[in-house]
Amino acid sequence: MNYKKSVIDTMSKRQSIRTYDSKDLTISHDEKLNEYLRIEQNLIGPFGRRGRIELIQVKNNVTDKGIKLGTYGFIKNPKGFLVGLAENNKYSLVEFGYIFQKLVLYLTELEIGSCWMGGTFQRNSFEKEIVLYENEFIPCITPFGYAKEKQRMFDKALRIVVKADNKKSWEKLFYDTTFENSLLKENAGHLEIPIEMVRLGPSASNKQPWRIVLSQDRNTCHFFIEHTPNYSSSLGYDMQLLDLGIAMCQFDLACKELSIEGSWVIENPQVNLPNEETEYIASWKNN
Repeated sequence: MNYKKSVIDTMSKRQSIRTYDSKDLTISHDEKLNEYLRIEQNLIGPFGRRGRIELIQVKNNVTDKGIKLGTYGFIKNPKGFLVGLAENNKYSLVEFGYIFQKLVLYLTELEIGSCWMGGTFQRNSFEKEIVLYENEFIPCITPFGYAKEKQRMFDKALRIVVKADNKKSWEKLFYDTTFENSLLKENAGHLEIPIEMVRLGPSASNKQPWRIVLSQDRNTCHFFIEHTPNYSSSLGYDMQLLDLGIAMCQFDLACKELSIEGSWVIENPQVNLPNEETEYIASWKNN
């Protein structure tokens, strides 16, 4: 996927949109969105797994089949939903988070609003609309449409509740060689901007579970997840694995824009972990 605008700028300005304008997508935007979903490469994760994304058009949250799609009042007047489908295992979820965030950033570039949703929607209503293949489930969805100029007080209050505008500082997320040393921005070298894009990424309830250890030679970033105990356990899957995919996507796309070449590998660096909630996921190596 080649973005037309600076994806770093797009990442920096994106916000979740929960209240949408009544106007339909333009013909051009509708065609571009459908074309994006038809391109196989857009649905492939960094390790080669394929995700599936279905587009559902709605009017007053009701589909062409007459099925009302439930979002517990969190979403108002979307033009449709993009529904993610994946297998429920660790790396399928990580890769799907990467795939879905690429799409979300494409929507943002087109100035189409979106909102990652992993728990605040009624899965059974969406499952009635879509044929699920064997071993598939719906890990996440996003509504889409043009943002209403004036967002609801509910939307503003929700941003405050989840502290959406309060991102954790570098020293709480990123580490230098081991987890014993916080990484200072000025010591990140050529990877400073890609790492900062990870910090700015969206995450479920703004928990920001990603952790990065930058190698001593400044050429490898090891990505870890610090699980929030019991988070999303009632949903039957680890929603925070999607967040790691988002982090990897933000980092990777920023590197590509800056012409920093690298590749993803799974090679555990065997560093001492700070707690039992922290788990290694993947590494990005500078070529």
